[in-house]
Amino acid sequence: MSRLTIQSIESAPAQAQERLRAAKQNSGFLPNLLGVLANAPTALETYQVVSAINARNELSATEREVVQITAATYNGCNFCTAGHTALAYKKLKLSEELVNGLRQTKALSDPKLNTLARFTLAVLEHKGQVSDEALNDLKAAGYTQGNALEVVLGVSLATLCNYANNLAKTPINPELQAYA
Repeated sequence: MSRLTIQSIESAPAQAQERLRAAKQNSGFLPNLLGVLANAPTALETYQVVSAINARNELSATEREVVQITAATYNGCNFCTAGHTALAYKKLKLSEELVNGLRQTKALSDPKLNTLARFTLAVLEHKGQVSDEALNDLKAAGYTQGNALEVVLGVSLATLCNYANNLAKTPINPELQAYA
C-alpha cells in the first residue's frame, strides 16, 4: 500500500489532470508512479519534461535503459526496475541476458555496455565524483564527454522517480507485475 495518495485523473489536482490523461493514452494504463507524482504537479511536469529531454540525448535507447535499470537497481526502486524491464523487453527487444545482468549489476557480455553500466554505478556511488580511471574507461569505450554528462542526466531522472517511489512505497501496477 502506498504511503502517498496515488491520484487518478479525476482526483488529481487540476494542473496534473491533462498530463495524466495523456500518459494513460500513451501507455494504455496510468502508472502508479505518475499518480504519486501528481500530488505535486510540478514534480509530474519535471518527470515528463526531463524524460522527453533524456529521450533525445546522444545515447541510444538501449544505452539509456542501461543507465535507468542500473540506477533503479542501485536505488532499490522495484517499481522503476519493473517498468524499465518491461520497456527493455517489449519496446527495445533487449535480451534476457542483458536485462538480467543489469538487474543483478553483473558484468555484461557487451564490453561497451558493461563500461557504461560500471560508469553509471560509479556516478551513483560517488555522487558524480568518479575517478579519472572510470572517466577514461568510458572514453576508451567510445563514449564522449557529452555522454558522461548524459549519464548524469539519466541518473538525475532516475533519482526523481526512484526516490519518489521509495518514499511512497508505490505498488507496482498489475500491467508491470510480470517484470517485477
